[in-house]
Amino acid sequence: MHCQGDQNRDYFTIFNPMSQKIERDKLALFGNLEILAKQVVEGFITGLHKSPFHGFSVEFAEHRLYNKGESTRHIDWKLYARTGKLFTKKYEEETNLRCQIVIDCSSSMLYPVDAIENKLQFSVYAAASLIELLKKQRDAVGLSLFTDKIELHTATKSSMRHHRYLYSELEKHLNQFNKSEHKATSTIQSLHDIAELSHQRSLIIVFSDLLDNPEHQDEFFQALQHLKHNKHEVIVFHTMDKKSELDFELENRPYNLIDMETGDSIKLQPNQFKEEYSKSIQSYFKNIEMKCADYHIDFMPADIAKGYNDVLLRYLLKRQRLH
Repeated sequence: MHCQGDQNRDYFTIFNPMSQKIERDKLALFGNLEILAKQVVEGFITGLHKSPFHGFSVEFAEHRLYNKGESTRHIDWKLYARTGKLFTKKYEEETNLRCQIVIDCSSSMLYPVDAIENKLQFSVYAAASLIELLKKQRDAVGLSLFTDKIELHTATKSSMRHHRYLYSELEKHLNQFNKSEHKATSTIQSLHDIAELSHQRSLIIVFSDLLDNPEHQDEFFQALQHLKHNKHEVIVFHTMDKKSELDFELENRPYNLIDMETGDSIKLQPNQFKEEYSKSIQSYFKNIEMKCADYHIDFMPADIAKGYNDVLLRYLLKRQRLH
């Protein structure tokens, strides 16, 4: 389910993905995920102030927009004097939210190989930025990493020590990943396991390229329904390199395409298959998007070429709806 409305479309033109990418590349050299996350979130908040979403103040952990008909008792009049907008003060019980970030770490997420940023790196950097944003909002966050099994699952906590632990685990996972090792994915079983392990109602944010056997799509949605049945809210970020994976924009020369999870390969000339492939795969993911809408699950394409701001905005919009 995409963000809708002219206001959202205006927002997406605010940020320059290239300037964000340059900053990301520079910081990545130092390997400090927490510094990177702070930079991304600070830039996001600055851009937010210039966008139609100015109501998301840097003080959003303490305020929410006033809803017509509410009592005026808790309106922050000082903030109204500065902004010209009505906000009510939030109290601790209103700000608490639990968020479980789930990342597919199978070998297919290492695509594109030897690129500045692959799908796994994008997911990790986006997750780190979400952790920073959650920290600013005093929300609790947990982390789950999976391949063909759960590699890591933490409880949701809001302490600084816990945040540092999550950054450390994300960095360690990136640094230790063996690119020559073929790691399959078991998204369906992993989501079932996470549903059982997450005992308190949470917002579950999933990063995955969703490259699974199309014949198992019903089982995939049963796993998502398991999360919904346990009262969790769900956002699925379809992490992809749109240019090559969906649009199949490859040079017109012979390729040896290798399945990164099995090692199987096939030789082909892209132009011979481009039209049929693009039509088929776009139909596949469109079907997933429509089914997500039917199950009231937020689905959002996350092109690794576009940066993290769309991810952060979708989270904020979802969080606002939950309150």
